[in-house]
Amino acid sequence: MRKGQNPAKFVKDVARPEQITVALLNYIPFLSGFYAETLDVLKVSLESMRKDAGMSFDLMVFDNGSCEEVREYLVKEKEEGRIQYLILSEKNMGKGGAWNVMLAGAPGEIIAYTDADVLFSPNWLKRSVKILETFPNVGMVTARPFRTSPELYTSTQEWARKNATLEEGQFIPWETFLEFNLSLGQTEEENRKVYSETRDWRLVYKGVTALAGASHWQFTAYKSILQKFLPFDMDKPMGQVRQLDKRMNDAGLLRLMVSDPLAMNMSNTLGYLRGELGRERGKKKEGFGKRVLELPLIKKMLLTIYNKIFSLYYE
Repeated sequence: MRKGQNPAKFVKDVARPEQITVALLNYIPFLSGFYAETLDVLKVSLESMRKDAGMSFDLMVFDNGSCEEVREYLVKEKEEGRIQYLILSEKNMGKGGAWNVMLAGAPGEIIAYTDADVLFSPNWLKRSVKILETFPNVGMVTARPFRTSPELYTSTQEWARKNATLEEGQFIPWETFLEFNLSLGQTEEENRKVYSETRDWRLVYKGVTALAGASHWQFTAYKSILQKFLPFDMDKPMGQVRQLDKRMNDAGLLRLMVSDPLAMNMSNTLGYLRGELGRERGKKKEGFGKRVLELPLIKKMLLTIYNKIFSLYYE
């Protein structure tokens, strides 16, 4: 038998969520090897995100089965009011599984998704939302220009030819192009050829400039649009998320990027902040031991062993 009245019945007002939810997906299974610096990377990402986004937002973090040290850090951030919504998954659900929860459950009308290794620049959110709200029928907006697969923004080109000013050219500066690709482990030499042989597409609509293209690693979108693509059926933790890019293009939605770099991939280290990417271009010839490790057969064998050990502990 109930005794008395639930005190919640007398609450007249409840807090309303912000219009925008920034949704960050995190996965750090341990703090050694590949993941040795990833907790520091996460901290830098969160700090840069909050520093000067240009707009207010609520922060949602989905942790995909990280180690105890990482979970403790996130819980503390939540308790101190720096994370509004925190979801701690017992197991790694993969990116698709996490997206099914995050993109459906985020309370904001606009969701700004990000991986946990992104370094943000001032006004990254404001500039993304400006494009989102100016252009019609937008699927996603990424806060950095970089060269993406042309087959994934054909609908954007088709719409722009009829409704906006559309130009083809080298609109992404070489240094901006190279900076991002170096963070992915590529070399300057291989990128010079790619840069010279590819082009960008610049759109101007109602006085707002954007570039054609976007990506699943960081994007801003309307929740109502994202829900059209749920649920994601992915049987691997990674490697299948590109389907969001393709499905948006197939649906005729615009996929756009801001015209200057407001987000940067840090990957699994703070090397970008230490200036190591720039030094990589001019470094001296690698030693014999390093060259041996880079031999295709040796590299394949060692990475196979690493993957088997990783799977043994974490799958």
